[in-house]
This record gives sequence, C-alpha cells and structure tokens, in this order.
Amino acid sequence: MAHKEESKSIPTDPSAQAPAHGDGDRLIKGNLSFHDITEMVSRHTEKKAPLAWYVAFGTALSGTLLLLAMLAYQVWNGVGVWGNNQPVGWGWPIVNFVFWVGIGHAGTLISAILFLFRQHWRTSINRAAEAMTLFAVMCALIFPTFHVGRVWAIYWTLPIPNQMEMWPQFKSPLLWDVFAVSSYFLVSLVFWYVGLVPDLATLRDRASNFWRKRILGFFSLGWTGANRHWRNYEKAYLLLAGLATPLVLSVHSVVSFDFAVSVLPGWHTTIFPPYFVAGAIFSGFAMVVTLMVITREIYGLKNLITLDHLEKMNIIILVTGTIVGFAYITEFFMAWYSGVEYEQYAFLNRAFGPYAWAYWIMMTCNLVSPQLFWFKKLRRSIPVMFALSIVVNIGMWFERFVITITSLHRDFLPSSWGYFEPTWVDIGTFVGSFGLFFTLFLLFLRFVPMVAMSEVKGVMPQADPHYHEGGDGRPERDGDAPYIEPAPAAAVEARRQNNS
Repeated sequence: MAHKEESKSIPTDPSAQAPAHGDGDRLIKGNLSFHDITEMVSRHTEKKAPLAWYVAFGTALSGTLLLLAMLAYQVWNGVGVWGNNQPVGWGWPIVNFVFWVGIGHAGTLISAILFLFRQHWRTSINRAAEAMTLFAVMCALIFPTFHVGRVWAIYWTLPIPNQMEMWPQFKSPLLWDVFAVSSYFLVSLVFWYVGLVPDLATLRDRASNFWRKRILGFFSLGWTGANRHWRNYEKAYLLLAGLATPLVLSVHSVVSFDFAVSVLPGWHTTIFPPYFVAGAIFSGFAMVVTLMVITREIYGLKNLITLDHLEKMNIIILVTGTIVGFAYITEFFMAWYSGVEYEQYAFLNRAFGPYAWAYWIMMTCNLVSPQLFWFKKLRRSIPVMFALSIVVNIGMWFERFVITITSLHRDFLPSSWGYFEPTWVDIGTFVGSFGLFFTLFLLFLRFVPMVAMSEVKGVMPQADPHYHEGGDGRPERDGDAPYIEPAPAAAVEARRQNNS
C-alpha cells in the first residue's frame, strides 16, 4: 500500500522543474512521481492540524455563530429588522443572494466545461473550486429563505400536495430561482462527490485508525481501482459534466430574470442574462484565485497549483471583466437609444445621483482594475493577483447593490423617493455568511483531499502507457508508438504496485 512505501523528500520548490515534456510536465512542477502527489495531498488530511488552522477555524466559526444569532433575531422580530422598506423592498437580501450565487459559478465551470474541452490545467484546482461552489450556494440560499418572513412556511415554494390546495406561482421568476439554484446545488454536489471517490479510496488504504478506515471505506463505495470501476466512473463523470454545463449558463440567467422580466427602469433589459453569467464567472474566478493563492502557500502545494494555473485564471478574469465592462456601456447606450426618459433618468441617477459613490466604485473595480492583467508580469505576480481578486469581488458586490438599490430608491412618484441604509442586522447577517463560507471551506481543507489526486496523475507523463525514463532521468515515449490517450493514473499506479 502507498502508506507503507519508503517515504522520500518531496520537492516543494517550483523552480526545480523537469524539462518540459507534454502537458503534464508543464503543469506539474518538480519532476514528481505518483507517490509524491499522493503524499503531498494526503498528508494534510492525516496529520494533526497546525495551530494556524485552529485560529482561522475559530475566527470563521465566530462569524457562523454571528450569522445564526442574526437569523434568530430576524425570525423572532420579523423582516422589519432589515433595512427593506418602500420603495426599496428588497435591499441587501437580494444583493447578497445574487453575490453568493455568482461566487458559486466558477467551480462547476472549471469542473464541467473545462473537462469537456479537455483542459488539463483544471485538474489541480477543480476540487477546491467545486467545494467553493457548494458552500457559496449554501450561503446564497439563506437570504431568500429568510426573506420570506415566515421561514417555517418555505415549503410552500415547492409543488408538494397539501390539504390547503396551495400551489407555487410558477409565473414568478422568484420561484424559478428555487428550482434553478436547487438543481444546480444537487448536480454540483453529486459531481463533486463522484470525483472524490477514487481519492477517498486512496485515503482509506492509507488509514491506520479503525474508525477513519471505516468512514472512508463507506464513502469510497468499495472502490478498488478495477477496470470496471474506472469505466463506470468515467462514464458517470462525463454524463454529470454534460448535465452541469447548461446549468452553469442557466442558473444565473434565471437569477437575472428576477430583474429583467420586470417593467422597472434599469431592470427591464434583455442584456441581463449573458451579462449576469459573465459577471458570475468573473467574480467566481476571482474568489478561486483568492483562495488558491492562500492555500498553495500555507499547504506547500506550489508544485501542483502553479503560477501557470493562476495565470490562466487571471486571463479568464480579464476576458470576463472586459465583457462586464462592455455590458455596462451597452446599458447606457440602450437607455439613451430607447428615448424613454424614465430609463434615461435611471442610468443618470446611477452615475450622478445619491449613490454615485457606489456606481464609480463598481466601475473602477470591475472595468478598470482587471485591465492590469494585460501585462504578463502583473498576471504572474502573486501580490498583484491576490489584491485584484479581492478588488474584483468588492466591485461585483457593489454591482449587485447598484442594480438593486438605484433602480428602486427613486420610483415613478417623487413623493415616495427615499435613501436606503442597511441596518446592523443586515451587516451582521452578511458578515456572518462569510463566516459560514470559510468555516465550511476550512473543514474541507482539513478532512478532504484538496487536490484531485487521480485527475492530476492522469495528465502526468507517467500516465502515458508508452512512458519510460531516459538515461538522463527525463520522461520519454517510444518514438514509433502511436500516441494513446493516457489511462487513468490511479489504475496505472495500482498496476505498477501489483507488479512490484
């Protein structure tokens, strides 16, 4: 078994890179073996957690407790403790809901769409991105659930037969959200779990503790790495990727319909679905960069999560940020071109009205700051990408704030105009949602393989059936043999161990 093999020092310096040989060598630095990959990832779930993890977990858990306290206070006293009031009837709950759903978009895109396009660079980051998706969607669902006021009646949003013969209003886009986001969460959860099965089996085989071995054995579903298991796994993974791909595009499109199908100036526009999808990918990738920069540094994974991975994500941030900026300009053009004075005023009010400060923060963070990634040196600078990833998510929260608040606070009757201000309960609930997110993410880092070991091994040169090491230690292939798509790496490793 892998845990009985003689351990050896694992290179942690990305500069110790083997000569480039195929896609795997460019993405995985340090000339690592299969055993090195297993050790680098597994040891963090097996060894005792460091003090820094407990400090971070305690801080995040405090935020989670704050969230629970705010929600209990809101349920006891009613939705009136939030800042929602006429004419701003939504306020922060819908802002935070759309923000968190957007954060959850990058994970499934990295896992499903990039998998279908055979982008091997996704393998080192997809596991953490998928986990981030699940936790972000869980945070998102809190806000509409408690926004209904009588949270104990939330089951009315589902088409469950009942004695009162009350049925959901299927014409409401708010109900579309219930089905779209719930479906997205369930498919993402199954997709994430299916990808985990081979790695959970690896941890099971390495486990020495009785209960740890039993628990991991239960969740690894009896995985042995047999050829039949791999065939069924790859078929299920492909089907789930195909199922999740349209969800990536549909979920935030449906969320945008909350606004677009209304007749309110500033909302009633057909550009919202693609604009919201691009914004969701934009903010989601920014959050992945934020988390991966910290994770690779603290957990010593610079050989697996390399600058090449981060640079590719920064390029996607640049592209989607430019699309979002183009959408901002298009909105202004369409308001002018429509000739509707209400529409024109709504956009002038955004840029020069009472909330002009929020609008220009949004424009600076989302349109201007990503343009720095045109420069390769900045795209590959850890401090720059870390700072910009945070700036982008600040800007994307302000985008949702601007869309919601500035379109509502001045409606058709000047006598009802008002200035929205969040309450301390609004602020505490939002801060607490970050506590819940980081609590779940830290538990993920502690107990689950944070990198998909089997997928990373599958893109390494050693997974090529014609791989062998040359005299200088460089990986080589048989010159006359035709290229064959690499076999699943874990199966190759199991065969080699059996032969030895």
